[in-house]
Amino acid sequence: MPQLRLDELLEELQSRLQQVLTTRDRVRNLLEAVLAVGSDLDLEAVLQRIVEAAATLVDARYGALGVIADRERLVEFIPVGVDEETIARIPHWPEGHGILGVLIRQPKPLRLSDISQHPDSYGFPPGHPPMKSFLGAPIHIRGEVFGNLYLTEKRGAAEFDEEDETVLQALAAAAAVSIENARLYEETRRSERWIQTSAEVNERLLSGTEPAEVLALAADRVRELSGADLVTIALPGEERQWLSLEVASGADADRVRGLVLPRDASMSGRVLDTGEPAVTSDFARDDQVSDAARELMSVGPAIFVPLGSEEVHGVLTVGRRPGALPFPDITLTEVGAFAGQLAVALELAERRRDAERLSVYEDRDRIARDLHDLVIQRLFATGMTLQSASRLIEKPEVATRVRRTVDALDETIKEIRTTIFALQTHDEERPGLRSRFVEAVEAATGQLGFSPALTLSGAIEARVPEEYGEHALAAVREALSNAVRHAEASRVDVAVEADDHLLVRVRDDGVGIPEDAPHSGLHNLAVRAENLGGALRLDAGIDGAGTAVEWRVPLP
Repeated sequence: MPQLRLDELLEELQSRLQQVLTTRDRVRNLLEAVLAVGSDLDLEAVLQRIVEAAATLVDARYGALGVIADRERLVEFIPVGVDEETIARIPHWPEGHGILGVLIRQPKPLRLSDISQHPDSYGFPPGHPPMKSFLGAPIHIRGEVFGNLYLTEKRGAAEFDEEDETVLQALAAAAAVSIENARLYEETRRSERWIQTSAEVNERLLSGTEPAEVLALAADRVRELSGADLVTIALPGEERQWLSLEVASGADADRVRGLVLPRDASMSGRVLDTGEPAVTSDFARDDQVSDAARELMSVGPAIFVPLGSEEVHGVLTVGRRPGALPFPDITLTEVGAFAGQLAVALELAERRRDAERLSVYEDRDRIARDLHDLVIQRLFATGMTLQSASRLIEKPEVATRVRRTVDALDETIKEIRTTIFALQTHDEERPGLRSRFVEAVEAATGQLGFSPALTLSGAIEARVPEEYGEHALAAVREALSNAVRHAEASRVDVAVEADDHLLVRVRDDGVGIPEDAPHSGLHNLAVRAENLGGALRLDAGIDGAGTAVEWRVPLP
């Protein structure tokens, strides 16, 4: 009996020693994890290390860290243990429902032996790996919940134990300090980048760089700094009745650049009118977004920011792909501040161009006055003198030559007067070709029952002569008329491009032009194109249905 009792005591001692060793190892691992987490100031790297350390410390197969915004939604989700192929099969990131939502609403540790048995269990989306045991703990920073740690599938056991929970809470407390340091560092670095970008854009604008080039640079920088997939800048057209996406950067940029948006039926138009930013969680399903924009722009969460406050010069749109996490609140603040500074720089650059334009107009007016008051008067006096002297000339051939010279002077005076009129006529008095294309498309909206998508790209005003513009307008009107009369379409896209060629393309998704329909209008368009050295081509329309009318001519 004494020997048996001694063996039991030795076994118990050995068990206690093993527990001490295990505890020592876990404490050492915890300290190493804390040191590893705090060794980096890059926020993304810190968050990734926290999740990896948590999964290692409690022997979890899967782990994740969810970052919370507005105390109710997940704005970032960092998983470990799930490969890229599995992630690709899952339709969307967790949104804060089910068990994850419980931790968001009640930020305290939660241990479950079986997730599916909890009354708030929401289930898993298709493609999600099966998970049973669960351990979660919040990360508090300055009294606010930054996010939650989620661990599932305890290795070598049916569930996580109390010691796992204690270790995870200790890691969460240490992680909070590291996250705060990294976040402050990240905010400082991001602010510096925004300031540098503003300075670069302002310098280029004020140094005389073309606004289109500077706006393209600004869109690229905003996309990089905000983590967006697509950034556009919409500028108002004549009399601010419509907006055109003059600048686009990122996914679908070439597809949407030049898209015309109606002021009274688009989110950008609303922001232009109110001067207030707007946010949408799903661009493609928001009824306030124009139909054409929803059709062509593959965007989910998006923010719309005015360029200016009292006088809005345009609208900056920043979007992420469908299914992506929404932008954090700080992004709206940063993009809004940048847009305000960009608007001031645009205003100053516009004032500078106005001053230069006014100087040119003043020079033209002065030249016109000098031509009228000096040159014409002298030519007129010279002509009168020659006419009077011709009566005194005895030789008929000499008198004839003098009369011809007087007639030539009269023609010269007429040409100079025409030049004076041209000098005194400013470009702003002439209607813009872009506006006339918009009017032609709007005229067909009532007959079609919906608004066609219009895209205007290239130097249409600068490159296209008046005669070519009239022919292109006729092509747009005729193609839209055919869509109204024959297509039975639910969608019509109109594109006008000006580079080396002037291109008009009108596509629909209807039934096509019937064979017995009159083709006189299309014949006339073909003749117009041939007279200008171009051609008219008919093809299949949108997604292989309907008709595509393509009218193309070379520009002089």
